[in-house]
Amino acid sequence: MKILFVINDAPYGTEKIYNALRLAMALQSERPDTEIHIFLMADSVTSALTAQSTPKGFYNIERMIKSVISKGAQVKACGSCCSARGIENTSLINGVETSTIIQLAQWTAGTDKVLTF
Repeated sequence: MKILFVINDAPYGTEKIYNALRLAMALQSERPDTEIHIFLMADSVTSALTAQSTPKGFYNIERMIKSVISKGAQVKACGSCCSARGIENTSLINGVETSTIIQLAQWTAGTDKVLTF
């Protein structure tokens, strides 16, 4: 099965991306044959930045993204959304690539389920 997560919210301030990544991690654990694609749009592209610093005891989105990537998820960040926020490829977490709306369209057309956060 292929599942696409489309995430729009900033990494901190709401728990949407946190919950999306928790679900992705649970799917990877419970259904390891599931193919996970994550597309970051709008303010969620900032969640792909390296060197995030969070207080002890709080979730760290950078660590969560690295975890899903290490288990085979593909993570793409909207290139125009990154450009609008001054984000360059060199500042992204290893394994996250900038991409296009065309890639999102292709993933959407070729997936079994689309979840939006």
